Amino acid sequence: MTSLHVYLGYRDADAAIEWLGKAFGFEATMRFPDEQGGVAHSELRRGDAALVVFSDRDGYERAPRKGDTGGLGVYVAVDDDAEVDGLYARAVGAGGVTVWEPASTEWGNYRFRVIDPEGFEWTFGTHRPGQPQQW
Repeated sequence: MTSLHVYLGYRDADAAIEWLGKAFGFEATMRFPDEQGGVAHSELRRGDAALVVFSDRDGYERAPRKGDTGGLGVYVAVDDDAEVDGLYARAVGAGGVTVWEPASTEWGNYRFRVIDPEGFEWTFGTHRPGQPQQW
């Protein structure tokens, strides 16, 4: 059970749900259509990570990139370096734009970051935020 969830409005929510499945392995667990043929509410899950995706009818703005990042995105913790590498290959193969190739950080995280087709930043790494760390 998760207690923190991300919600993301996509202009083409149906395509986003498909892309998130292909690139990262998210599976839809709930999906309600809206009156315009889009998605009023959907829930996607990958392991213990869950998010809400819906159709963006208002044209929400994405965070502008300054340098290599917009400073706002989704981070998903995974088990090991091999999983990071595999997800990176899937994401780029599905059309994700590389921000950071898989690499180690000075705080011990092995991670990558890509931008999805609608401009959201996704990072997958081995660090688990909120867990006690030894520096």
